[in-house]
Amino acid sequence: MRIGVPLETRPGETRVAATPETVKKLISQGHQFIIQSGAGNGASVPDSAYEAVGATIGSAADAFAAEMVLKVRSPQADELKQIKSGTVLIGMLDPFDNEAIAAMASQGITAFALEAAPRTTRAQSMDVLSSQANIAGYKAVMIAANEYQRFMPMLMTAAGTVKAARILILGAGVAGLQAIATAKRLGAVIEASDVRPAAKEQIESLGAKFVDVPYETDEEREIAKGVGGYARPMPESWMKRQAALVAERAMQADIVIATALIPGRKPPVLLHSETVMKMKPGSVVIDLAAGRGENGSGNCPLTRADQIVDANGVKIVGHTNLPSMVAADASALYARNVLDFMKLIINKEAQLAIPAAADDDIVAACLMCRDGQAVRKN
Repeated sequence: MRIGVPLETRPGETRVAATPETVKKLISQGHQFIIQSGAGNGASVPDSAYEAVGATIGSAADAFAAEMVLKVRSPQADELKQIKSGTVLIGMLDPFDNEAIAAMASQGITAFALEAAPRTTRAQSMDVLSSQANIAGYKAVMIAANEYQRFMPMLMTAAGTVKAARILILGAGVAGLQAIATAKRLGAVIEASDVRPAAKEQIESLGAKFVDVPYETDEEREIAKGVGGYARPMPESWMKRQAALVAERAMQADIVIATALIPGRKPPVLLHSETVMKMKPGSVVIDLAAGRGENGSGNCPLTRADQIVDANGVKIVGHTNLPSMVAADASALYARNVLDFMKLIINKEAQLAIPAAADDDIVAACLMCRDGQAVRKN
């Protein structure tokens, strides 16, 4: 099979969908690779590294003309026109973007959105959301340390003692837990909050204090369990209690990292504008949900996508693609996710063999469109 890897053209996107490691493995199985010239430059992978493992370097048209196209992000309009009918497209295609999925279907593409993979043990090795969120959590702490104008750890010097930074992390999914672990290595004092009761043990095992918002009803407790590893929208009464507790902790914190996202929905508001205005001057907010809410906001209404906002002396950082800031490792992990998914749709003879929906739940969940029809509708 001829597999193409085009250069990602979305602004700020530096990742690449295949690395020399994964390309070499697939070529050894009998596949041919066409890599667009410069596709790996942003991830520190030169064309020569692909050529060394047997790939061919070509143009965008060459890459998009392949039988299978591997991408990081969903193709833009000009890219979509270059993909011929019958092509298999694999990438992070945003399964909740019905318009984009419909456009791919009308082009006759068979498209797989890897973000839609179920959170099961079998699907762990191809869980792109987890692999990239892990990097985002790490980078969020690094950015916070850079923007915060004080030390992170406690330091005892001849000129006096410097207190450790206090960090509040909102949301203890993959990104939040990695943020806790990274901040702990830097010597910060950490508190963390999450709607799911099961997160308490994970938070405390990493050395952070759990900010506990009590449940008043069985309904609240049941909703808090979440579905498939994801949080669910909580009742208004619980959100008000959480807001009050978060506001109290945020005013004492030096850094707040907000990571709460619910697939297919706008991010919940966890850090209100009034709370930010009461935070200490010089404090830093890193909003990993930036760009997902109204006017480019995220978990905080004052956040603006891809901007650093100064709100009464508090820096609110709204970077929307943190994994691309660690492009080499982000690409390596993503490429392995893609490789493991491809094993489900390619047989031992290196031919495309997409199993029926009833035979493979992962393939069924990721399949967005086929034979000119959108399979998934939200």
